[in-house]
Amino acid sequence: MCGRFAMDDLVNREITEFVTQTGRRPEEWAPDWESSFNIAPTESIPVLIDSAKTGDLRFERAHWSLVPPWSKTLKMKYPTFNARAEGITEKSTWRKPVQAHRAIILARGFYEWTGPRGSKTPWFMSNPDGSLMGFAGLYSWWPDPNKDADDPDRWTLTATIVTSDSVQTLADIHDRNPVILPEDMWLHWIDPTISGDQALVDEAVRAGVAQAETLRIDQVAPFKVGDNGPQLVRPIDT
Repeated sequence: MCGRFAMDDLVNREITEFVTQTGRRPEEWAPDWESSFNIAPTESIPVLIDSAKTGDLRFERAHWSLVPPWSKTLKMKYPTFNARAEGITEKSTWRKPVQAHRAIILARGFYEWTGPRGSKTPWFMSNPDGSLMGFAGLYSWWPDPNKDADDPDRWTLTATIVTSDSVQTLADIHDRNPVILPEDMWLHWIDPTISGDQALVDEAVRAGVAQAETLRIDQVAPFKVGDNGPQLVRPIDT
């Protein structure tokens, strides 16, 4: 699973460079992500999506927990911040997003914990060179039924992270890991002209194995739910 991750404000420059190279940057482009080193489900997360309507790539903030448009509330009765890759198209919550609403969720790294309850050890996984990480994700626009149809605040972008069985190098820490896509697969994954199916998800999982196997694994100091700051991802002496 992936229940906590970090993203600093360097993503504003990095994603601008990536999108500019594609030639598909919209005229109004002003990424304004603020660093957060303890991002939890239901908080805002940075996502890259491909707009089928305009043909532009969009860097957006999304509510971390996918909420289908048919839901009456933004809070689901079951957790939707992760989506298991196995048999994903058999689940009604994920089926339509897989088809055409796929996203890249941007991160500097993610956390997992080991040990007994009450004295767990946190670990931070990141790319060895500190580069931007892109998780395979899904998104959905949720309309607030309590707001008028023409209210610009009616729609909330929501998203989830796709996970797979853990690679061997991470198995001692957790039995699941996010599907981490190489940068050269980002546009392929989010292309709305490609009708997503289980085969596409399986392709992403296979591509993500090599990425996950090379991750740097650092023990970091224990922290609380409300803590934040770059010190959270700083390795401690072991």
